[in-house]
Amino acid sequence: MTQRQLFLNHVGQTSQAPMALEIVKAKGSNMWDINGKKYIDLIAGISVCNIGHCHPKVIEAIKKQADEYMHIMVYGELVESPQVAYAKMLTDHLPAALNSVFYTASGSEATEGAMKLSKRFTGRTQVISFKNSYHGSTQGALSIIGDEYWRNAFRPLLPDTMQLNYNSFEDLQNVTERTACVIAETVQAEAGVLVPQNNWLTALRKRCDRTGTLLVLDEIQCAFGRNGSLFSFEQFNVVPDILLLGKALGGGMPLGAFVADKKIMDSLTHDPVLGHINTFGGHPVSCAAGLAAFNVLLEEKLIDSVKEKELLFLSQLIHPSIKAVRSCGLMLAVEFENFEFNKKVIDALIETGVFADWFLFAANCLRIVPPLVITTGEIRITCQKLNSVLDTLLDQG
Repeated sequence: MTQRQLFLNHVGQTSQAPMALEIVKAKGSNMWDINGKKYIDLIAGISVCNIGHCHPKVIEAIKKQADEYMHIMVYGELVESPQVAYAKMLTDHLPAALNSVFYTASGSEATEGAMKLSKRFTGRTQVISFKNSYHGSTQGALSIIGDEYWRNAFRPLLPDTMQLNYNSFEDLQNVTERTACVIAETVQAEAGVLVPQNNWLTALRKRCDRTGTLLVLDEIQCAFGRNGSLFSFEQFNVVPDILLLGKALGGGMPLGAFVADKKIMDSLTHDPVLGHINTFGGHPVSCAAGLAAFNVLLEEKLIDSVKEKELLFLSQLIHPSIKAVRSCGLMLAVEFENFEFNKKVIDALIETGVFADWFLFAANCLRIVPPLVITTGEIRITCQKLNSVLDTLLDQG
């Protein structure tokens, strides 16, 4: 049997029609399949590979740590130097109030931990989120994401949750003295790149302060330069009480985290003790990889060119079939009339050697979230191929 057949037979599937491309190599902003075909990667593992695939310094860090030790004990019991070094590096680049890092193995687990921490610290139960948000697929995270289409099949879910409209000032009145936390993506990704408007995020921060509610900002997709600054909230002059990290945090290895002030984080150490635990959170190899990737991001000044590359994309993404383009750094959504047309575009792009995808809550939008190392030449080639595909589809009616 072929690898593809074995994949379909024995690997759990998430859809009835997976792409099933057999990728055998990835480097920089490119991937190669089993037939040697090269693809420009517009997805970056969904904002994971911000510094590109297989950076030599990350590979070196992985090998070095694997030689010393890998898993030795559940998270939080032993002093493991990769965890400590990375936590110190992260908090050195965050506001003073975000000084304690709790590692997890994924972004979903970071969401779960933040919800537990918020309830424990405030003594409250209500969790508020926003429509078309995405915070993970575990049962707690599922309770606060998307819309009823994604949740209904898995009910009953977490009680005492509420979803508001993103960018709605009026809806902020629903945040009250019984709300433990409000969880928001700094920039809504799966909704098709929705950016906070008219100081709405500032108003949300003030409402949380007024009601004693913790503000949790989910930057699992948009941190580490994706939106044009190291952390996206820096662009909106708002500091969260809890920050969610994942994806690019591990430099290509599985890693998540929630970050808070130590006085908040210490709520998980008593009543009950071990208030939040996991086995593989902060895996030493993942922390070593993440730290190496973070250093590369800073040393190679990859963030400095993000806005320039965003503008280049915007200047090229002009076609009668394109209804709108929304962007924040190298996170772009190209909107078409419907999902059916978008799917034709994606399939055709893949045929031309451009790997693309769509958004969970904006299926009519083409996702562009390439590695930050994508070159201006690759951007031009990508947009030329996209325009050629759109011309062909337009001619076909």
